[in-house]
Amino acid sequence: MHQRYRLLRLLADGRFHSGEALGAALGIGRSAVWKLVASLGELGLEVFGVTGRGYRLAYPIEFLDRGRILDAIAPPTRQLIADVDVHNSLESTNRLLLERAANGLANGSVCLAEHQTDGRGRRGRSWVSPFGANVYLSLYWRFDAAPQGLNGLSLAAGVAVARALGAAGIDGVGLKWPNDIIWEQRKLAGILIEMSGEATGPTHVVAGVGLNVAMPRSAGEHIDQPWADVQTASGGAQDRNQLSAGLIQELAVAFSEFATAGLGPTLLHEWERLDVIRGRTVALRTGQGEVVGTAVGLDEFGSLLVMVNGKTQRYHSGEVSLRV
Repeated sequence: MHQRYRLLRLLADGRFHSGEALGAALGIGRSAVWKLVASLGELGLEVFGVTGRGYRLAYPIEFLDRGRILDAIAPPTRQLIADVDVHNSLESTNRLLLERAANGLANGSVCLAEHQTDGRGRRGRSWVSPFGANVYLSLYWRFDAAPQGLNGLSLAAGVAVARALGAAGIDGVGLKWPNDIIWEQRKLAGILIEMSGEATGPTHVVAGVGLNVAMPRSAGEHIDQPWADVQTASGGAQDRNQLSAGLIQELAVAFSEFATAGLGPTLLHEWERLDVIRGRTVALRTGQGEVVGTAVGLDEFGSLLVMVNGKTQRYHSGEVSLRV
């Protein structure tokens, strides 16, 4: 294990540790400890150094644990999961699974990272990914259908994330088309679906979920929209391993359901119940420009229906913002 991550495990309790004690544990001198501590800023971490007391993290870290995550997945769903792979730092969990899928990958493979150097959201946006604060998770799934037959899959993933958060006791979660998870009009999580395949199928899908769990204020300053985290929404600390297991479980269940029946009445009705934009004036940005109208729901394939000048129009993709 890289010395930096060994240091992090020593500091994970959030208490002060002297440079001398850290150096003894790592087998290095105090100046080398100082350099390692300074390097933690590259992971989005803030460390306090106090003369006579040593170093401590701004917040404790609960490391992700593969065994704990697998044990927390219900046995029937566990059979759908090929493996769970946990990394200290990656460019992107989605990118890693996409690369592996090109060379053959077992259905139901999961990748998590404590930190991402190039986390991605929709439309090329970056996803702020400080170390050990949130959940950055990707799931690989193989569908027999062609890519065009998977319309609405991101909505199914949104329902899965909402189910997992509800099971964790987080109330007031809503969904914003096509794949944002909202709490009190602030973004709590996002989903990035990437796929490849032949025109007639099968299709290889990687679904990435970024869930804000305990976002440090300093990291949150780099987010360009109102945001929330699980800690705020639930009123206290949450177990990231339990949250990760819940997300994996619900995604696998929803994708299995989608493979059989598509978006279907169950997933569609559940999404509509959580819809935060229905009946509201929205601005929809598409490749052809911006449309302003009233969101009136979804069709059976998950396309957004917008009333514009008295006529209902259907949109398969785009970026929605609310208009007051």
